[in-house]
Amino acid sequence: MKKDHSQNPLSEGQLTEIAKLFNLLSEPARLRLISALMPGPRTVGELVSETGLKQGNASKHLGMLLDAELVERQKEGNFARYSIKEPMLFELCKIVCDRTEEKLKERLSSLLGQANQ
Repeated sequence: MKKDHSQNPLSEGQLTEIAKLFNLLSEPARLRLISALMPGPRTVGELVSETGLKQGNASKHLGMLLDAELVERQKEGNFARYSIKEPMLFELCKIVCDRTEEKLKERLSSLLGQANQ
């Protein structure tokens, strides 16, 4: 059952926290890292290889995701593995990906309809 927030407007504090989260997730490099972590834990080296980010850049963005407690780090000898800590990221990514796919299908259908006229 979906929650109905229409009767309980968000407080200023809630709005601020939501804005911080969406601001953090608005950076493509951080989205690449999150996407690469979706299947499971990765080292920085693996993330660099999978995302194409430079190591320093990946580390900077991982630090921001760690500070926000969206990802976590586990030390394993000389390495550290990063993983998704906040399960909400899986749901949020599914919602956004489904919406994006739906919009792309609508655009394609519209373009195909125009081409057939």
